[in-house]
Formats: sequence, C-alpha cells, structure tokens
Amino acid sequence: MKQPWSFYCFIRATQNLKSLAMKFRASLIIFLLSTTHSIGQSNHLSYEIVNKEELSKLFTNETRSSLNIKYPIYRAYKYNDKSGKYYLLLTESRDSVTSEKDTLNKNIKALNIKMDGVAFSKKWEINDFINSGTGETTIWFWTKYIALKDYDNDSLMDPVIVYGTTGLNGYDDGRIKFIIYYKGKKVTIRHQNGVLDFERHTQIDKTFYSLPKELQAHVRSLMKTMIANEQAIFPAGWEKAMINKQTYISEIK
Repeated sequence: MKQPWSFYCFIRATQNLKSLAMKFRASLIIFLLSTTHSIGQSNHLSYEIVNKEELSKLFTNETRSSLNIKYPIYRAYKYNDKSGKYYLLLTESRDSVTSEKDTLNKNIKALNIKMDGVAFSKKWEINDFINSGTGETTIWFWTKYIALKDYDNDSLMDPVIVYGTTGLNGYDDGRIKFIIYYKGKKVTIRHQNGVLDFERHTQIDKTFYSLPKELQAHVRSLMKTMIANEQAIFPAGWEKAMINKQTYISEIK
C-alpha cells in the first residue's frame, strides 16, 4: 500500500531531528572538554626571571628606598595569579669577595611586592643573617631549590623559598631554612647541619603537615636532593619522623 506524502515528510523530519540532536550532543561534548581544558590551563601558573634592564626601570633608587630595599638584588621573579601581579626580590648584602671569587653575605632579605597599576606595595618579607658566633661565614639564597607553583589548583601561587649558610666546615655545619607561603601564611622548616650526630636537628612548624600533600612531597624531595648534593645531613630516620608528623627531629635519644 502506498504511503501518503505526509508520512514521508514526517519520517524525513524525524531523521533530521535525530541528526541535529547527534550533532548538538557532539558539539556539547567538545565544548565541555575544551572548557575543562581551559580551566586546567588557567590554574597552571608560571613565572619568569626579570632581566637587569627591566629591573632597573621598575625598581629605581627612589622605589627601592620607599620599599626599604637595602641590599643589591641578586635575583627577581615575576608572576601573576588570580590575586594580582607580583615580584619576588632576593637581595643579598655582598659584603666581601674571596680570592676564589666567592661572594660572602652577612645579611639577606627577600621581598614579595605586589604591583597595582604603577604602584608597589610590600606583602611580606624575609630577613636573616649569619651567626658569626658559631663560625658561619656566609648566607645566601639557594635558587636551585626555590619554587613558584600552584600546588592545589586554587590559582594562587605557593612560593617555596630556600636559603642556607656555610661555616668553618663548609656545608657540614651550616644551616638550611625552608620558608613556604601558603594562602598568605608562613610555614617554616629550620635545619642545623653538624659534623657530629648530636649536633644535627630539624625543626618543623606543625602547620607544615596541613599543607597540600603535593607541596609536602615537594619539600621532602628537595631535602633528598640536598643530601645527594652533599649540602645537608638530616638526622637519621628523618623521613619516617616526618611521616609521623614530628615537629622536632634529632639523633639525641
């Protein structure tokens, strides 16, 4: 029996609707995937080292004076996160130079500067100095261990600043300090190297253990690298002690 023309029109219209629905579904999937990818990309923050020319233009003598920047800028980083544009300045006093061309510093200072338009405002700073009474000879920023990264994908940078000292026996009796800024709060790990077992100890802020797991793991990885580079001697059993969330680790029983 021959079907009426309206029947074929109905069938064709139904097929067209199915085709449009499939195309819409495919387009929606592509849109969602691209949106998710974009969100993931936006949370991946990065930084760059500021060159000397840009640094001299931005931080003139007048600006340095207003921000109380006393020492030469050894290195400067700039980064953006959802809270604004920042400069991290690492300054060292550069008091003398040895015959081996090594620069000796008695003091260091790090400053985190926010740039609002053309105005600068200091958000936080780090100050430290050598303990000459223990024979320390110099203090400096260990830039190979410094990290600027967003560890919990909240679009805020989580800076990890590392610096240390050397003493009469070089690294073997120097100090190391990790300073982590997370959501505007400072978390610190202080370590004292030592030639003898009883001289070595590590002090860890309790708040370290509430940091994101990836950030904690990164710091422990840095500690292992320092051991491999013969720059640190952490107390025996330090890894297990950190798993157990100890805040003071030493080899004195």
